[in-house]
Amino acid sequence: MTQDLILLTRLFDLLSWLLPKVEHFPKAYRQSITLRLMNATLDCQEAVFTAQSTRDARRNTALQDADAALNCLRLYLRLAHQWHWLNDGQYIHVSTQVAEIGKLLGGWIKQTRR
Repeated sequence: MTQDLILLTRLFDLLSWLLPKVEHFPKAYRQSITLRLMNATLDCQEAVFTAQSTRDARRNTALQDADAALNCLRLYLRLAHQWHWLNDGQYIHVSTQVAEIGKLLGGWIKQTRR
């Protein structure tokens, strides 16, 4: 129970940090890469909400969906850094947040498999 609350808090912190940053990404990409990045973040958050409120197979499915969305988020963040939309410090910060979320999510997935 505590682990999922920490995970939700970390995802909220990520969203709070990321939303203002993506507003400065190039306008030409706001309907493609930027939109996908934000959708992946929101999809991960929503899947964790679903996992929190369900049990058994639905929980496992929701956790796997959250993990898949987190992997997509990692890709879009790497692209944003490569294209210099995020500087090195910003990328290190967001990567640290995503890594912590991944560890929390992975722990929850392992816990539910028992």
